[in-house]
Parts: sequence; structure tokens; C-alpha cells
Amino acid sequence: MLLFILGALLFLPFLGASPLFDWDEINFAESAREMLVSGDYARVRINFQPFWEKPPLFFWMQASCMHLLGVNEFAARLPNAIFGIITLLTLFEFGRELRSDRYGFLWALCMLGSFLPHVYFKSGIIDPVFNYFIFLSVWFIAKTVRAYKDGASNLHPIFAGIFIGLAVLTKGPVGLLLPLLTVFFFWMSSRFKAIVAFKHLIYCAIAATLVTSIWFIPETIKNGPWFLQEFIEYQIRLFRTPDAGHAQPFFYHFVVVLLGCFPMSVPALRALFRYPQARLEDPDFLFWMKTLFWVVMILFSVVTTKIVHYSSMAYLPLSAIAAVSMEEYLRGRQTWNFWQVSGLVLVGSIIGLAMIGIPLVGMHPDWVLPLLKDPFAAGNLQAAVTWNWMDLLPGIIWLLGISVAAMHLFRQRRFQAITWLFVPVILSTSIFLMSFPKRIAGYTQQAPLDFYASLQGRDVYVETLHFKSFAQYFYFRKPGFSPLEAQHCLDAEGYYHIDALRSWYLTGNIDKPVYFVLKSTHKKDYETYPDLVWLKEKNGFSFAMRPVPGIGKQK
Repeated sequence: MLLFILGALLFLPFLGASPLFDWDEINFAESAREMLVSGDYARVRINFQPFWEKPPLFFWMQASCMHLLGVNEFAARLPNAIFGIITLLTLFEFGRELRSDRYGFLWALCMLGSFLPHVYFKSGIIDPVFNYFIFLSVWFIAKTVRAYKDGASNLHPIFAGIFIGLAVLTKGPVGLLLPLLTVFFFWMSSRFKAIVAFKHLIYCAIAATLVTSIWFIPETIKNGPWFLQEFIEYQIRLFRTPDAGHAQPFFYHFVVVLLGCFPMSVPALRALFRYPQARLEDPDFLFWMKTLFWVVMILFSVVTTKIVHYSSMAYLPLSAIAAVSMEEYLRGRQTWNFWQVSGLVLVGSIIGLAMIGIPLVGMHPDWVLPLLKDPFAAGNLQAAVTWNWMDLLPGIIWLLGISVAAMHLFRQRRFQAITWLFVPVILSTSIFLMSFPKRIAGYTQQAPLDFYASLQGRDVYVETLHFKSFAQYFYFRKPGFSPLEAQHCLDAEGYYHIDALRSWYLTGNIDKPVYFVLKSTHKKDYETYPDLVWLKEKNGFSFAMRPVPGIGKQK
């Protein structure tokens, strides 16, 4: 009950305090909104065109929340907040089964009290839901293997298949790939000896197939295989080539996990390498968690497209490993030496100082404006965003907690050290999320979002130029394509082409005004269009309008 209350108090308030962020948050929320607008819940769309990057399960969740609570940021983020609470309760119950109430609580505390896991449970991205299904699939696979060793028959492979199917319906083939790779490396570590009965594989495969068939079969029957073919080809392309400029060095995800999963990442480092055998009910469980962790980290380090939340699946096994380390510490079976405490202080200080540095720069933009070579970034930083000294509080609490925790670690005050390590992080992260995202959005996207929202309900077109965004669809509440748009921008195979659409908006025989948003650095590329009326410039963005030819320059 305590974890349920904590989860509700920490994850639900202020969910809608900040606007959704381009790309992923707005992309997913817009796809859910378009389900409501079109009434078609079988197919995912973005800008009312087929969107084959993701299956529909998460969008069904978002659309259901929007149906009940309206189309807004709170509804878009609510599924993850609910799954955040469910995750905490699940980890506690699993921890109790594996070892003790204290281990279960420490496991849940690691997820609740580490920075990025906490942040993601208050976001509108797919990963927290997907990660939960993947983790449960591996949990039930591990229980299947354990039961096979003990000669027991069970239904665990069926549950494993169900959750693999749900993971595939949430994010695609990677929902099958991660459990398969984890099982393969566990099997390899067993020197390829039998770890499950053949019938268990059949049960798991049938369950996964039945779950995924809920969507794949009706979609194929109704629309043919072309959508699924595009879907699969996109997944392959994502692994082979960098998408949307998200090419990063190989070690990128290791840095993200070390910093983003603080403080649990620090005690987990020791358990990753020094404790191959844990005192758990299932002695193989920690090895399963280590295997899953390394599968995620290596796979997404090899993948060419690297986005910060791709490695978020590693948070769950990492939290299990960190909780083992912390309970060993509380039991007096482990101590922290000087270098471990110093590493904790170093990593924690980097994040705490960043929390302090952001509002200081916000209050004194003149400190960094001369250093910015990008005019667009300089324009962003000149937005009228108000910061005050209270915004330093999250960073101060964070640094204070790390300092006191380090003191207790040196003095071997074990319970006090764990308390001061996690409670201030929970408090500072919660305060951080109340205001920082909204203020950051004030620099990066608030000007165009306000512009889109001001056009809601008007019979106009709205589009961006020279940069990709989904915000104009969601915040303008685009009602769909008009017949004239379809006539000029639909190819022979039924596809809309954004370049053709923008060309028609700029030079075609439009039937209603078109409003444009572009970065001011690209304004010169469009000043040659005589029909454009330049409305204003704000925070690095330029805003223009093209009136209907022959009617005049509407404002």
C-alpha cells in the first residue's frame, strides 16, 4: 500500500504541467488523437497517413485515456504513470518472492528513486509499457527454466508467451528479439544443455502468436500484407542506418545509463561484476538479470540509430542487481571503499551541478549568448522564460543528499546512507519535473506551440517548413486532409508526400489560407515566394501566412 500511495503521489500530479515534446511524445499522442478523429483504431496513423513504425497497443491506451479525459498532455502521459505504479508493486512482490520484503522494497526504491526511470514514468513515450512486458516475459521464462530443473510442470511458458506478444504489439519485433537473445545467451552459458521442455517452447510460441494475432491477422485480412511489409522493412532499416540524426558513438548508452540511472547505477556496478551468486530463492535469477542487461546494452550500442530511451529496458534488470548490492550492504556483507564513494560523489555531482546550472543560465542568458554560434539556439535562449532562485532547490537538495550519503557511507551508517542516497533524489527529481520541462519547452518549442493553438478551430492549413515536427498536427488539432489536398498530394498508390504537400501549400491553387512555421535561419530560403506574408519572428522561429490567391492578405 505504501508503494501504491508513493507511486500515485509522485507519478500522477503535474503530468500535464508541461507541453509534449517533439518528436516522440507528440508523435505518439497525435497518433492516438487521430484514432479518435478517424474512428479507426485498427491502424496507426500520423498526419492521417499510415504510420508503420509502431504497432497500436500503446496508442490504444492513450486513445482510451483521451476519450475519458480529453485530448491533452495529462491523458497522453497517464498510461505510463499507471504502469509506473504497477511496476513498483510488481517489483516489490517479485522481490518478496525471491528474497524478502526488504529486497522487494529496495528493488522498487531503485526504480522510484533513480532519475531517468522516474522521469520516464511521467512521460508520453512507449518504453515504460514495453519494458514492463519484456521484463515479465523474461521473469516467466526464468521461472519456466527453474521449474524444468526441479521437474515441475507449470503454466509459466504460456504467461511468457502472452507478455512477449504484448511487447510485440507495443513496439514491434524487438519485443521478440530481446527475450530470444536473453534465452540464447543463458542457454549458451549452460553449455547448450536442455533448459526447457520442447512442449514449453510450443506453449510459449502459441501464446505469443495468439496475442499478436489480435492485430496482425485483422490488419492483413482487411488491408493486405503491404502495411506489415512496410512495418518490418522499417524495423530492419532502423537497425542498419541512423534515423533522424540519432547516430552516436558506441559507448553512448553506457554513459546514459551511468548518469541517468543514478544513484542505483553506482551500487549496481559492483554487483554486476563481483556477485555472480546471489542469496535468492532462484539462484539463477541474478544471472538472468545480468544477461538481459548486457543484451540490451550491447544490442542498442551496435544498432546504428541511438536514442536515449532505447536503453531504458536495462533499467529493470539494473535495479534488480543494484537492490542485491544494497541489501548485501545493509546485511553487513559488503562495504564501500574510498573509490566507490568517490565515484558516487563524482557522478552525483555532475547531475546536481547541471540542475543548478540550468536555472543560472536561464537567469543570466548573457553568460552564454556570446558563446553560441548557432543563431537558432541563440534565438531560443532569448525566450521570455522566468526563472527564480527557488529553481536552484532541486540541485541543492540533490547535492546535499549526495554529500550526507557519502558521509554516512564513510562512517558505515548503512541505513542512513541508503536513505540519504535515495530520498533526496526522489524529492529533487519531483520538484525538477514540476517546472523544468515547462521552462525548457519555453525555449525550444513554446512559440510555435502557442501559434498552432491560436489557430485551433479555424478553417486553415498549418505546416512547418524545412524542419520535421509533429506539433502542428496535435496542437492545431488538425481535422484531416481536405479533398483538395488529397487531389494534389496523393500519388497513384494512395500515399501522401510531404514535399508535394508543402509545394502545393507554397505555390498551388489553395482553397484556404496556409500558416507556416520555420526556423529563422532558413527564412531566406523562402523570401523569394511573393505570396508569403511574414507575420512575426519569435525565439528563433519565423511565422508566415499564404492567403488564398485573389482573396487578399488575411491575417
